[in-house]
Amino acid sequence: MDDPSKFEPFLLWGEMESDLHQRWEGRVSANLRNATKEQAWPLVKDFFNLHKRFPTLATCYGIHGSNGEPGCIRYCAGSSIASNGSGSVSWSKERLVAVDDFDLILKYEIVDSNIGFKSYESTIKVLSTDDSDGCMLEWSFAVDPVEGWVFEDLVGKYHVGLQFMAQKMEEEIASPLGEIMC
Repeated sequence: MDDPSKFEPFLLWGEMESDLHQRWEGRVSANLRNATKEQAWPLVKDFFNLHKRFPTLATCYGIHGSNGEPGCIRYCAGSSIASNGSGSVSWSKERLVAVDDFDLILKYEIVDSNIGFKSYESTIKVLSTDDSDGCMLEWSFAVDPVEGWVFEDLVGKYHVGLQFMAQKMEEEIASPLGEIMC
């Protein structure tokens, strides 16, 4: 079974218009010991309600399209990643790019923000584990480097956030309302 505290920071180098262009890519994972893939997937796919499960995210709501449908856009705001303006709330607008209900994969991208991300893409997968009563969340991202940031610190934020998100999802699934939803 994978270590629930696992995170994998790595850098990708690629060719872009004859210039060497560095791209940050990271991947973190978290185990849910008391939630099956079938129970976890609807919570991951609930694109407009990430704030219910993610630490330091004060709000998240839909601004375009239907929740969980490719092309929909959500607005997220909070304090997990510092904004470019001092003292202001960090925010992003994120578009759901793809949903795979068979392999339980969700892909999204940031289309606008004040947190300095350029060309940001992210994937969340719900995966099987050796534990028949559990599953694993894997969150990967790719983004152009952000001036003034340390890549490992960014991966660390994702790691801590995903661990908290997994805990909140297990609590939600274990609650009487969670059992009705799943």
